[in-house]
Amino acid sequence: MKKIFLLLPLILAFSCSKNENKLADKITEDNVKVAKELFMHFNNHDWQKMANLYTDIAEFKEPESGMLPHKKTKSEIVKEYAEMQKQFPDVQDSVVAIYPSGKNKVIVEFVASASLPDKTKFQLPICTIFTIENGRITKDYSYFDNSK
Repeated sequence: MKKIFLLLPLILAFSCSKNENKLADKITEDNVKVAKELFMHFNNHDWQKMANLYTDIAEFKEPESGMLPHKKTKSEIVKEYAEMQKQFPDVQDSVVAIYPSGKNKVIVEFVASASLPDKTKFQLPICTIFTIENGRITKDYSYFDNSK
């Protein structure tokens, strides 16, 4: 009987650890799903559905802002992407790879492509780190070389 009582904490700890791993795997799976959905809406140019994947106010970093963190509302996201679409009507993102990282981060490597006004095509490799909490993107940190 003493052996059972000695083993009980180990069994409970293993069981809890296994359940925590399952929960972490589910959260990671859900976060990857959010990232994939974002790119689907981007490629459909459905800016409102894309913006709805963010929290009401999300934090961004990108080369245009000097990589300084700044906040954007959903309506600002919609406006920014609608303006970009006017400049590049055929803009599309092609996902190269998705890398889940930790509990709430998803890193996406992708290539943006579009036609310039003179009809020449361009491609821009980008890497974005998304922080996703409770099914919504709270941070969007994008890295790319915009010097060309």
